[in-house]
Amino acid sequence: MSDTNYAIIYDLHSHTTASDGLLSPEQLVHRAVDMRVGTLAITDHDSTDAIPAAQAEIARAGLNLRLITGVEISTVWENHEIHIVGLNIDIDHPQMRDFLQAQAERRLQRAKLIAERLEKAHIAGAWEGAQRLAQGASVTRGHFARFLVEMGKANTMADVFKKYLARGKTGYVPPQWCTIEQAIEVIHHSGGTAVLAHPGRYNLSAKWLKRLLAHFAQSGGEAMEVAQCQQAPNERAQLALYARQFGLLASQGSDFHQPCPWIELGRKLWLPAGVEGVWQRWEQPQNKTEREV
Repeated sequence: MSDTNYAIIYDLHSHTTASDGLLSPEQLVHRAVDMRVGTLAITDHDSTDAIPAAQAEIARAGLNLRLITGVEISTVWENHEIHIVGLNIDIDHPQMRDFLQAQAERRLQRAKLIAERLEKAHIAGAWEGAQRLAQGASVTRGHFARFLVEMGKANTMADVFKKYLARGKTGYVPPQWCTIEQAIEVIHHSGGTAVLAHPGRYNLSAKWLKRLLAHFAQSGGEAMEVAQCQQAPNERAQLALYARQFGLLASQGSDFHQPCPWIELGRKLWLPAGVEGVWQRWEQPQNKTEREV
């Protein structure tokens, strides 16, 4: 499979019911095919639980889809929550398994504190509601947001975050995640590539974003997301410029969570000229770290 084949759509950031996505792993891989995605990475939050089911469904249904094993790791840097995507990881690597178990425990403790704060704000049943929506997966802020929309506390999930879950709001609990260095280290130990997720979404000034990119690159990170299906004007070109400036490969992904009018698997995913797609390194036959169906 050659990366020069223009027909291949790469979507290297997506979520399932194993974290805060609405589609099961089986539903997600079928939707990816329907959207003409040729290479899909499943990158649930601090979880790889969806990947075996997705691999099995691709094989069972004979889907023409290349699956990249991935994860999205939550970290803290300078009091900001920063997400690092790991691509082509070994999901059975003992260090990765232990690491994700520790992250799951951190997520559980944070979720319980969020529920307590919402309860004190006279929003009853938040913990039970978020658990119900998580359907056995780790409870995330996304599950609380969906519950609050259900309760009529806001019209959209974005409104919920602004009113209840953002820094300084009623349900906000500071994250206690690992460091960027620790995330990159475990991704590398499991044979993967470390990618800085959606750098345009952290509300950082240009000065601070450059500091983040410098820190990420100096810590051994290899790539950054440049293209998403929903971006501010000129953001893609600016991020491509930063990728070149800091010597990083370029990645792209929808960050798909659920079917909606503005974010869709594979939509508007292309890279500007002058950057190298992270997948181009995978095509080299001597690279043995890739795990795919």
